[in-house]
Amino acid sequence: MNMSATAPLSDAMRSFIEGLPKTELHLHIEGTLEPELLFALAQRNNIELPYDTVESLRAAYAFTDLQSFLDLYYAGANVLRTEQDFYDMTAAYIAQARADQVRHAEIFFDPQTHTERGIPMATVFAGIARALRQARDEHGFSSVMIMSFLRHMSEAEAFITLEQALPLREQYADLWSAIGLDSSERGNPPEKFQRVFARCRELGFRVVAHAGEEGPAAYVSDALDLLQVERIDHGVRSEEDPALIERLIKLRMPLTVCPLSNLKLCVVDDMRQHNLARLLRAGVAVTVNSDDPAYFGGYMNANYLAVASALALSREELVQLARNGIAASFISTAEKERLSIELEQYARSH
Repeated sequence: MNMSATAPLSDAMRSFIEGLPKTELHLHIEGTLEPELLFALAQRNNIELPYDTVESLRAAYAFTDLQSFLDLYYAGANVLRTEQDFYDMTAAYIAQARADQVRHAEIFFDPQTHTERGIPMATVFAGIARALRQARDEHGFSSVMIMSFLRHMSEAEAFITLEQALPLREQYADLWSAIGLDSSERGNPPEKFQRVFARCRELGFRVVAHAGEEGPAAYVSDALDLLQVERIDHGVRSEEDPALIERLIKLRMPLTVCPLSNLKLCVVDDMRQHNLARLLRAGVAVTVNSDDPAYFGGYMNANYLAVASALALSREELVQLARNGIAASFISTAEKERLSIELEQYARSH
């Protein structure tokens, strides 16, 4: 990570970013599993890890591409066995998010990662939801659960996952309102999941999909046309198609960009090469998010600080990123207005 030519942020700018009210729209809860908690859960559940220490596990977080990350990600998820495990993981993320002034988070979770290991679907929902409801009741931290299908698995398996989850819908109606598509992009185009996404839309779910991270710009177009998504997760390779960029601008289609993730997975070689600023200045509705922060080296503030420094973003541009996050979120108009008022008051007073 060569940042030698990056201008250091002033203390005032750093403080401004750290206090900025934020929303997070692209966060994989299994990707928040810090090595310390992973070790603790492994011990609690009598699971042997191939690493002797927390330090040796951290050293393994050296990825060459998305697939090498995913291999470690799924191995780490193996320590999640009980409702309490899912609760502890989610509560730890919420504590970090609140410290970074995140007011609202939309959280991906991958049931197939767990049901494939024999963990009941209900266990996954219950642990995550308990932590989210507690944070809402005690701190006013709002959230949405986005159940995601693993795209390296079949559409038939996605349909099975949907049918397994639907009996839980009413119980978690206050949280679960959206469906996503994640995991390996290469060789798994959006069209593979066209029928299951049509079913999810019929059922009234909001839909989003990962596209244009390692996959081409055409995957972004296909996610819009075939899956009819309301947000594109990542989307940074959209820039390869100028007509697509014009379409994204016209639609105000949100891109949930994850800068440190892109750097760690070599989507960009240097943060100064990232196209977030170009997209923002062109009028694309880009947002900043942390993706899998335990693995990629930073939660929300770290991502904001990285792009502010590397791309010389102004205060107004940083506020616009936060505005875009509010506008793109799956919350009520009244809640958007409340968060917008807080954000504008903060921007004026700082």
